Amino acid sequence: MHLTISQRDGVPLYLQIINQIKQLINSGRLTVDQELLPIRVLAEELLINPNTVARAYRELEAEGWVYKKRGSGTFVSDQKNTLSDELCKRQIKERIEVLLTEAHHMNISTDEVIELILNSPRHKQED
Repeated sequence: MHLTISQRDGVPLYLQIINQIKQLINSGRLTVDQELLPIRVLAEELLINPNTVARAYRELEAEGWVYKKRGSGTFVSDQKNTLSDELCKRQIKERIEVLLTEAHHMNISTDEVIELILNSPRHKQED
């Protein structure tokens, strides 16, 4: 499970974690009964406070995305949760805004970003 967070995009860190885990579940990259990283491990990877990860996991559990096994960890639930097309597009738009802001700070134009996307290995696989 690979997550990335941005301290600068204005979205609270725990929400970034929640949104990314939901996306991983919806895309099938996290499967039913798959264990999530332990709170402390994910917090160390992301260089954030463990309480932030714990909050994200609690909210995911409350929404039915994950469940806890006492003493064993946190696992992906078999509840079928799907993000609406509108929500998916909104999340992608938010990520694009962050990307374009970072590119601007690095003096990379929007056209150059588009060219990088079009030449990315992932985009070429989809052709």
